[in-house]
Amino acid sequence: MAQTMMTFSKFSIIRISAVLVAFALAIAFALPAHADEAATPEGENAQILQAFNKQHRDEERKKAITDKDKQRIMFMLGVALLTLVLITGGLGIAMGLFGKQVFVPHMIFAGFSMTLAVVHAIVGIVWFFPF
Repeated sequence: MAQTMMTFSKFSIIRISAVLVAFALAIAFALPAHADEAATPEGENAQILQAFNKQHRDEERKKAITDKDKQRIMFMLGVALLTLVLITGGLGIAMGLFGKQVFVPHMIFAGFSMTLAVVHAIVGIVWFFPF
C-alpha cells in the first residue's frame, strides 16, 4: 500500500476535519454579533440615524454649487464648444474649397467638438432639467 492515510471518498480525514473546524469557528463568531443587534433599543437607533442624516445634509449644503455658478460653467462650456465648432468648420471649408491638406486636424477638432457637446448636454440635463 503506497498510501497509508485514511480517506473517505477521495478526501482525507484531515481535510474534512479542517473544513468542519473552520465552519464551527465561523458560526461561533457570527452568533454573538447577531445577538448584539437585539440589545440596542429602537429609539436609540432612530436618534443615531437622525443625527447622521442631519450632519450629512449640512455637509451637502456646504458643497452645493449655486445656480449662478452653474450658469457660468455652462456659459464657459458653450463658448468653448462654439469656438471648437467654428474651428472645425473653418478647417472643413479650407479642405473642401481650397484643397488644403487639413483632414487630420479637422477630424481631431470634430472629435473635441462632439465630446464637448455631449458633456455640455449631460451637464445641462443633470443641473437644469427639472427647472
